[in-house]
Amino acid sequence: MIYWLDLFGTAVFACSGALAAGQRRMDLFGVMVLAFVTAVGGGTIRDLVIGNTPVFWVRDPVYAWVALSAGIVTFLAAHFYRLRSEMLVIADAFGLAVFTVIGTRIGVDLLGPGVIATMTGIMSGVVGGVIRDVLVNRVPLVFQREIYASAALLGAIALQIIDGFGVTPPAPALVAGAMVLGLRLAAVKWQLHLPMFPARSR
Repeated sequence: MIYWLDLFGTAVFACSGALAAGQRRMDLFGVMVLAFVTAVGGGTIRDLVIGNTPVFWVRDPVYAWVALSAGIVTFLAAHFYRLRSEMLVIADAFGLAVFTVIGTRIGVDLLGPGVIATMTGIMSGVVGGVIRDVLVNRVPLVFQREIYASAALLGAIALQIIDGFGVTPPAPALVAGAMVLGLRLAAVKWQLHLPMFPARSR
């Protein structure tokens, strides 16, 4: 189940990368590049940081094919249907949820529960979107006021807490993923955000 969820997250994040490329009117090559780096960027950095090499898409090229295929499908769909900007937010939220769960699970399996597993979850869920936003010359969502990385943080912690109670899989992953997705979409809908540093006049 983890493998298929990972492929699903790869496809969804690739779609978000392709949609972001579409907003900047990129050609097919640009769409494929952005789809690919968005889909595999977070997992690549995660694997390099924890020494899990070769990185996942080199060990299993299916990830690369899924990312590229999802980018092409999104590009073709845009020629027949009007893809709204809201679809980028929804696709990104699903990718964030799935990759946070997958990254946390990988961290727990390789290094045990704790702060490192939490960070692998956050990196998996956030870094791909950061790379995508930087390449399209946009302030990354993680640095904006909306709840984004904090949703991944809470999801990664929740997964490990539920695991600690001995709950049978896949319930921990489903609950944690639903938490990340719900928090992200709620933040977008109701403009929720964490407390900000107060502005001071000179």
